[in-house]
Amino acid sequence: MISQKIIYDMACKIPEGKVATYGQLAKLIGYPNHSRYIGRALSQLDNTSNVPWHRVVNTKGKISPRGFDGCDDYQKILLEEEGVVFNDKNCISLNDFQWEPSI
Repeated sequence: MISQKIIYDMACKIPEGKVATYGQLAKLIGYPNHSRYIGRALSQLDNTSNVPWHRVVNTKGKISPRGFDGCDDYQKILLEEEGVVFNDKNCISLNDFQWEPSI
């Protein structure tokens, strides 16, 4: 299966103030149908990790629950501190904030 290190290394490439989707990361590492695996790997990181797990959102531009109380709020706070803007439905405009890597 996919190495978690590869997932974490790709997540580390997402610049501050930008987000990527789980599916986008899956495609970038060559496993386009494994977005849930990406989510699972990122959910195993704790909040103090150096991997910017908070920059990965779902395909609708929303924060996906990580299963820890308050974690979703924490992710939103981290993103807002980087200049990412949420609309009144707690969605991020992927047109404005999605990372577009040059490959």
